[in-house]
Amino acid sequence: MGARELVADAAKRPVEAAEAAVEGVSAEVLNRMPEGTHNSMSWLMWHAARQQDAQIAALCGAEQVWTAQGWCESFGLDRPAEDFGFGDGPREVASVRVQDPGLLIGYLRAVCCGTAEYVNGLDDASLDEVVDDSWDPPVTRGVRIVSTIDDAAQHVGQAAYVRGLVDEWSGRY
Repeated sequence: MGARELVADAAKRPVEAAEAAVEGVSAEVLNRMPEGTHNSMSWLMWHAARQQDAQIAALCGAEQVWTAQGWCESFGLDRPAEDFGFGDGPREVASVRVQDPGLLIGYLRAVCCGTAEYVNGLDDASLDEVVDDSWDPPVTRGVRIVSTIDDAAQHVGQAAYVRGLVDEWSGRY
């Protein structure tokens, strides 16, 4: 298996973890912010997809899945379409409320599959191309892609952790 196949496979992994995290979850648990200030499952999964969507679209010069496939309208959030949650405080986190976990999974799947498709269309030289020289060392396309996958996986893992906290506080364990 080559580098592109490995990265494309990794790109899809956050979806599997997200599906496990939301299995049987209620809207109340999905949207609860621990201690009223921390990220909810809804926000974490939304942001996992949004950050990857925004960064991959920028890399390939395409429209974000968020707007191109109508997810922005499906979510109906009172936020600008270009917003992806970077720097959100409790008020902004609370604005991401989702009643159906399938919506979160659907968007995350669309983004992750799009990322895998993008990666599969690249050659090895493209992965080594510098896309951001404002960092030391400069960031290559491959490193940026892996970074978005890692960020998505971490946020989905955080969502699973939040579910455990909220379920325990609610006496569900």
